Amino acid sequence: MEATSINPFDLRIQKGIVWPFLPRKFPHIPGIDAAGEVFEVGSGVKNFKAGDKVVAVLFNICGGGLAEFAVAKENLTVSRPPEVTAFQGAALPIAGLAAHECLLRTPGFNYEKTGQQLNLLITAASGGVGQYAVQLAKLGNAHVTATCGARNLDLVKSLGADEVIDYKTPDGAALKSPSGRKYDAVIHCATGFPWSTFKPNLSTNGKVFDITPTPSVFMTNALQKLTFSKKQLVPLLMTPKKEKLDFLLNFVKEGKIKAVVDSIHPLSKAEEAWAKSIDGHATGKIIVEP
Repeated sequence: MEATSINPFDLRIQKGIVWPFLPRKFPHIPGIDAAGEVFEVGSGVKNFKAGDKVVAVLFNICGGGLAEFAVAKENLTVSRPPEVTAFQGAALPIAGLAAHECLLRTPGFNYEKTGQQLNLLITAASGGVGQYAVQLAKLGNAHVTATCGARNLDLVKSLGADEVIDYKTPDGAALKSPSGRKYDAVIHCATGFPWSTFKPNLSTNGKVFDITPTPSVFMTNALQKLTFSKKQLVPLLMTPKKEKLDFLLNFVKEGKIKAVVDSIHPLSKAEEAWAKSIDGHATGKIIVEP
């Protein structure tokens, strides 16, 4: 291991929200994102050898990123080009894939910038997923409105957002676009906003993708399907895919997207990184290095 990052899902495992499914056994070593060097390969591994630099999703069942060594599956591991540093690689997998998945599920979105321009809202845009969502959306055919705290307004603007709102202002609390746009999709990376706040701000077929869905989100989604509602609150259930991770890693290699890193911590002080993640106000990704 050369670097890992902490994700909100790691905290959900700690809180027991996904028990009895995860963790499968104790003691459990957290950490899903991995960047490092191959030390040894299993007998069935064909595409990697010792010494290769890689980025991997260790997957929720296994975890293991907060350690000197971790075990990765070949079908969730990609080669890391020399242009991508370890911390850039470790910052990408879960956060980048979540943002990418929301965009892929947005009708009409594409990276070729063809077709009608879409209006997107990204909440908590200075966070781990939000920062990638802004950058990826601007690589495609989207106008981006973003919310964040006052201290991060300039940062989110620099990532490419067309409109940035302080979430503590009246417009921010109401999620209203300064230019009066209705959103075709919302990548919801924050917490605490009821469906009633989103609904009047959506276009006719607007979708809200909740990246950390609660039971109430699933219930709302089920009710909307039963009533054939065109506006929907969609819980994001993402399955990591190797080809999608490789696709995003090429964006990093080409300088089209970058990792915003809040802080880097040594493994010996991983508890400080964990506490910072629990606090919930990190700007970008929290990295841990052995």
